Amino acid sequence: MSSVPASAFLALALILFCIGLYGALTKRNTVIVLISIELMLNAVNINLVTFSKYGMAPSITGQVFALFAMAVAAAEAAVGLAILMSLYRNRKTVNIDEMDQMKH
Repeated sequence: MSSVPASAFLALALILFCIGLYGALTKRNTVIVLISIELMLNAVNINLVTFSKYGMAPSITGQVFALFAMAVAAAEAAVGLAILMSLYRNRKTVNIDEMDQMKH
């Protein structure tokens, strides 16, 4: 069984993070921005698990932190979608550019 080097996992995490950052900074659709943030959090999870396995002192702590980050990401997605649904009911749009005021 061949072992995949840590640099491959780190390169994958870098690519995912860059795609997520590009989506979060350039897109106007709020749903796409939320998905982009999830991509960035997944890249962080890949880094945590990689350093947990290939680090100086391999242990399970990186995996525990990754599980904690997944729980935070799930809560962030739920709250973000709830806010998005509320804004859509009031404004009839999901474009970020049109959500610049608290009251309409």
